[in-house]
Amino acid sequence: MKKLSWFNKFGFFCNVVLTVLTFLAYALPFLAPNWFPFLSVLTLILPLFLILNGLFFVYWFLQFKRQMVLSGLVLILGITFINKFYKFSSKDLPVTDKDFVVMSYNVRLLNLFNWIPRDNVAQEILAFVNEQNPDVLCVQEYSTSAKIDLKIYPYRAIFMKGSQIKTGQAIFSKFPIVNEGEIVFPDSDNSAIFADVKIGKDIVRFYNLHLQSIKISPDVQEINNNVDQINQQKSEILFKRISEAFKQQQQQAEIISNHKKTGKYPLVICGDMNNSAFSYVYRIVKGTMQDSFEEAGSGFGQTYNFKYYPARIDYIFADSKMNVKSFKNFPEFLNSDHLPIMTRLTIE
Repeated sequence: MKKLSWFNKFGFFCNVVLTVLTFLAYALPFLAPNWFPFLSVLTLILPLFLILNGLFFVYWFLQFKRQMVLSGLVLILGITFINKFYKFSSKDLPVTDKDFVVMSYNVRLLNLFNWIPRDNVAQEILAFVNEQNPDVLCVQEYSTSAKIDLKIYPYRAIFMKGSQIKTGQAIFSKFPIVNEGEIVFPDSDNSAIFADVKIGKDIVRFYNLHLQSIKISPDVQEINNNVDQINQQKSEILFKRISEAFKQQQQQAEIISNHKKTGKYPLVICGDMNNSAFSYVYRIVKGTMQDSFEEAGSGFGQTYNFKYYPARIDYIFADSKMNVKSFKNFPEFLNSDHLPIMTRLTIE
């Protein structure tokens, strides 16, 4: 430290603080949000921590300073976290007759309240689904009020709520559905559903879930405007709201985890978890299953239309008995605040 300039000393101090926060974020997936709800917010910005550590490493490396070891160690220990954020190579194995394609999509009520200022959003979504032609389609925030007809799916498990405007979750399938059900979350409008689908000689249980939202706007400019006007009281309300949402997500994730144990079939879990791949909620829901993006995706795998930040909060998890043969997201298809994701699977 004695040989460092005052600027580098300050930089190294910031580097140390960043290292502490990064290691704390590494530990949070193993700590229930009920214990430290506010600290769980760090899991949302762990990718930023990794990028900053990378920049520190490059900065010290270019100066041949041994301080680069600190960020280098952080990056090495967090290599599994990096793979959840960015994939350098993809996988697209040959198609066989045993493959089946699964799509998950939060359609935001099919633009029922005109969040997107276009009249034909629902029809564009319908045309997109027909073009991609998945065998099983899991839809979150589905609305029958949009009156689109997914004719290619003869089998459906749809669970709706509401008196005037009905919304909920839906599973559409080209294969027969032999059983279905809803999982109600306490004190929440969110929910999960499941359907046992007969694919060839096998039966696969599909879960379609929508966990508690933390209600952060995808518009960065709107957030900036709010921050400019925010006072301490409003800040405390915001943090309390996020903390409460994380605690609800924990409860909902544990309900899903327990429900998974009641089945005897291979599983596929689709849905909008409203949390990052670095969270406790992700770890609990995923369990020993495969993240289809990690197995076969590439790039950032963005699933939420958040400006300037490639947020991934929607997932398709596949049973360990399955082979994930490809994965795709659709960043150019902006007809909801979420992006559709799709994977091709086969049972081994």
